[in-house]
Amino acid sequence: MKYNEIKNYLNGKFVSGMGEKYDVYAPINGEIIGEFKAATKAQLDEVVAKAKAAQESWAGLTAKSRSKVIYKYRELLMKYREELSVVNCEENGKSMEEAYAGVDKAIELTEFACSIPQLISGKTQDVSKGVNCKEERRPLGVVASITPFNFPVMVPHWTVPNAIALGNAIILKPSELTPISAMKMAELWEEAGLPEGIFNVVNGGKEIVEGICDNKDIVAVSFVGSTPVAEIVHKRGSANSKRVLALGGAKNHIVVMPDANKDAGSRDIISSAFGMSGQRCMAVSVMIGVGSIDEVYGEVVAKAKNMVPGVDLPPVISEAAIKKIEDYLDYAQENGAEIVVDGRKVKTDEGYFIGPSIIDWGNSKKMSSEEIFGPVLEIRSANTIAEAAAIQNESPYGNAAAIFTQNGRFVDEAIREFQAGMLGVNIGVPVPREPFSFGGIKDSKFGYGDITGVSSIDFWTNLIKITTKWNPEHKVDWMS
Repeated sequence: MKYNEIKNYLNGKFVSGMGEKYDVYAPINGEIIGEFKAATKAQLDEVVAKAKAAQESWAGLTAKSRSKVIYKYRELLMKYREELSVVNCEENGKSMEEAYAGVDKAIELTEFACSIPQLISGKTQDVSKGVNCKEERRPLGVVASITPFNFPVMVPHWTVPNAIALGNAIILKPSELTPISAMKMAELWEEAGLPEGIFNVVNGGKEIVEGICDNKDIVAVSFVGSTPVAEIVHKRGSANSKRVLALGGAKNHIVVMPDANKDAGSRDIISSAFGMSGQRCMAVSVMIGVGSIDEVYGEVVAKAKNMVPGVDLPPVISEAAIKKIEDYLDYAQENGAEIVVDGRKVKTDEGYFIGPSIIDWGNSKKMSSEEIFGPVLEIRSANTIAEAAAIQNESPYGNAAAIFTQNGRFVDEAIREFQAGMLGVNIGVPVPREPFSFGGIKDSKFGYGDITGVSSIDFWTNLIKITTKWNPEHKVDWMS
């Protein structure tokens, strides 16, 4: 095994877990590349207690002092970009191009964290004669971030740098499928000079997630993963009086108008649907054609048919993921859909590869609302933008929606009707860039606020208001 034992990072030390043993597989060939023992609830509770003590000292530093460590960490991300990308590729199955992009996005997210001292300077105002009010941001304490397999480098950087820059100590629980990147992050934080106990990695499965939700000294929890688990984490954490922001799944829609640019539109739709083999919560799952879109439709189908697993498509994460995709294609066939491109026909014997699939439902309403999370694009037809928007609105999810057109009036109507937190015009993956925040609506998010950008500052801090009176006179006005 290349990585042998993957350890937890607890209070500045790499420590073996004392719980269940997990194997880590390389999706590209199905081979075991590492193993780890999960931390126990007792180990979690112990590290939280130590993190609580460490956080008090960390919070006592000025934001500018803390930012020096964040700047150094950013430098190390750049220095070890190649190594992190290779790990990302090996444990997740991404192509190297996608792995580089994930690390580059992590660097951008860390750069935002570097700017936090300027963003939390606070407001101050003389509200009456001799009376001043001001605001300041104070950290919460010990917080936790539970992250998924699909972006083992990028998604932890949605939360970790911001939470640390704002004065918190954080417990990272990475996916048990991709724990190696988190161990590398721990090495970089240590090299950057972060004090012991401020960043911790606790590996494990359900028991650790439950332990995080239940531990009274963890005051806030972020989660990114499937909707069913996001809802459970939100309910359990909230029941224990925690601040919880849990991001779930998605089934994103792109509306294509007859005037859509054939080349740019088909390229973006293919990239959105099949990039990372569809394993991202911002991938397009459904293309809705309004009227005749034969040119874009034909280009999308032709491009998909020419995609080769292992060349144009990385593997999916596991055998279970392949089974879910195959089961859904069976469901579509049984319910009258046309399988225009069948990824099952190009499945490989080695690794977790499966080809792209395109399912044409026409006007049928039997398309499932289930998130497939694989290289599957479903096609629906509509006569008007209103009909297309109604199809999008029926989805229980609300991460992203987009329209492809050259007509501003079409854009206005679609944007007004879409029900999603992140909307796009002629863009297949409408992810906001910093300082704008990432977050959906409906069943794509449980809790209030967004997980990145300026909105994240609200989540990781308390807003403190201070009123000061130096006026010795009595009743100068009603405020004094």
